[in-house]
Amino acid sequence: MADVAKRAGVTKQTVSNVVRGRSVVSPDTRARVEAAIAELGYTPNLVARSLATGTTMTVGFIVPTIVHPFYSEVVEEVETLLEEHSYHLLLATTRGDGERARRHLASLSSRSVDALLVAGDFDLSDGVPLLDDHGLPVVLCAWEIDPPDTLPVVTVDYEQAGYLAGRHLRELGHRRLTVIADLPAHRIRVSGARRAFAEDGLDVPADSVFPAPRATPESGYEAAMLALSATGHPTAVFASTDAIALGVIEAVRRHGLRVPEDVSVVGIDDIPQASHAHPPLTTVALPKRQMAQEATGLLLRGIAESRPVPPSLTLITPEILVRESSAPPIG
Repeated sequence: MADVAKRAGVTKQTVSNVVRGRSVVSPDTRARVEAAIAELGYTPNLVARSLATGTTMTVGFIVPTIVHPFYSEVVEEVETLLEEHSYHLLLATTRGDGERARRHLASLSSRSVDALLVAGDFDLSDGVPLLDDHGLPVVLCAWEIDPPDTLPVVTVDYEQAGYLAGRHLRELGHRRLTVIADLPAHRIRVSGARRAFAEDGLDVPADSVFPAPRATPESGYEAAMLALSATGHPTAVFASTDAIALGVIEAVRRHGLRVPEDVSVVGIDDIPQASHAHPPLTTVALPKRQMAQEATGLLLRGIAESRPVPPSLTLITPEILVRESSAPPIG
């Protein structure tokens, strides 16, 4: 660092400010320092910097999985935003295992990360008390069931997502709705769809709701095959995720029926495969990148202020994308 400072004609503190991405350096000075860094091949010693500053420039991020497109898109956006502020991302996955989730929470909280971002609540709810006692900035995102009031939460309005799907089908004229959902994880989405039908005095009885516990096309296919065999064919199916909906479409075809002429299908998420399905899937888009941006912004402000982020709840509004898998019922 001293060599870079000498070459650029600045102080070591100015070099440090440039390396850490601080905005206190003028553009001309920043350009001189960056040129000197390039000429000398300078690479900061991160361990030494951590010891000197008491920071690691690292943010821990716990997610259920990176296999599902929802979470992989969130991870990419968070990583991009952190890189813009010279922070590194330390990623851990829970894989639907509550005990694994608690181990990650304890490990990352004690590993001198500067802050912690936690996504997905189904296998992490029991670990929330671990986050209240460490004094570092923590933000929760993609929290669906009972968000805690002791921590900041940035999430999607999942009940509204279910409502938008149900309202779309109801406004098309459907009166019989079958629901295929990852339960109990997505019960809020199902409540939203029920609310939409109730506005027209219509009921979605319990025997019209079928679980698809793995939220995959295979699970959606199996649940839809059971539903179609048990009830005859409904005119509309609401699936709690797009992945489930893709399996539903295949099951409808296997029963010799057509989408949407015989059965309309609507999902939630807007994964990349949804627009390329046959037919393209009507879905409720979850604003994943906006959620990631707002959660990361809160976290970075907490780091800058060297204090935990105050409790709050931010709900991001979803929107319905009408495609070719939904239509009015015949007759």
